[in-house]
Amino acid sequence: MAFEHKSVLLQECIDGLKIKANGIYVDGTLGGAGHSYEICKSLGENGRLIGIDQDADAITAATARLSDFSNKVTVVRSNYCRIRQVMNELNISGVDGILLDLGVSSYQLDTAERGFTYREPDAPLDMRMDVRQELTARDIVNDYSEMELYRIIRDYGEDKFAKNIAKHIVKAREERPIETAGELVELIRNAIPAKVRATGGHPAKRTFQAIRIECNKELEVLKDSLDDMIDLLNPGGRLCIITFHSLEDRIVKIHFKQNENPCICPPDFPVCVCGKKPKGHNVTRKPILPSDEELEFNKRSQSAKLRIFEKA
Repeated sequence: MAFEHKSVLLQECIDGLKIKANGIYVDGTLGGAGHSYEICKSLGENGRLIGIDQDADAITAATARLSDFSNKVTVVRSNYCRIRQVMNELNISGVDGILLDLGVSSYQLDTAERGFTYREPDAPLDMRMDVRQELTARDIVNDYSEMELYRIIRDYGEDKFAKNIAKHIVKAREERPIETAGELVELIRNAIPAKVRATGGHPAKRTFQAIRIECNKELEVLKDSLDDMIDLLNPGGRLCIITFHSLEDRIVKIHFKQNENPCICPPDFPVCVCGKKPKGHNVTRKPILPSDEELEFNKRSQSAKLRIFEKA
């Protein structure tokens, strides 16, 4: 299957980055290079793009997609949480823009053997963004305690039936390991009341999201990377982040606010004495959402939100 992914909020990201012809830009979630291709089209002779992705299939597809710009593109297989290390290895001390598109790609969702989808009953429980890592979704489902499963389904899936789902999983695996998406979907379905199943969308959606987030440590990676990315920006440089669920969006919103107003002095102090200075400002007080036109042709953009921070 070809690595295809309709780039969400494409023009909004290009506008948000305020691309300089000779600037240096980082796409931290390169994917199929939809956003990166448009960035490269705006770069001049001395402009540069660094594309980072941990998925080997994405690296192959993006390298081919960006072949027309090979003189200005560097593709690195890594996780964006190691962006500072990657930049150090490339002798880059500052960049003019960074983009993150935190959504799972269409390729990953539609390739059954990757194990991200709940719609393919025979799909293995994998869900690794980087197949070099050891932990898989199967390990989480079969080895985590009932309390740990409850915690991740509650916190990462925001599912009010988390406790019952965890209980059903643990009871079933006592007889034999849970191996496929279909087996897990059936357990989840049986743990949710019939009335809710009839009206609440696919019953497994939230649990699969929770397991995927846990498997790839997605929220920890995001939290641990935001300050580094802001610090790497040159003055006037911009960080553009597309999120797809409230947990990610909340993290980005809070970090942008803290970097805009880092002062920790008590509110009644007449002047700041903590010495913490703003690193820039939040360009988007409210997130940018997909247009009606985009929602029409790309259903997967429905929950997307774009936030932008500009370095002082």
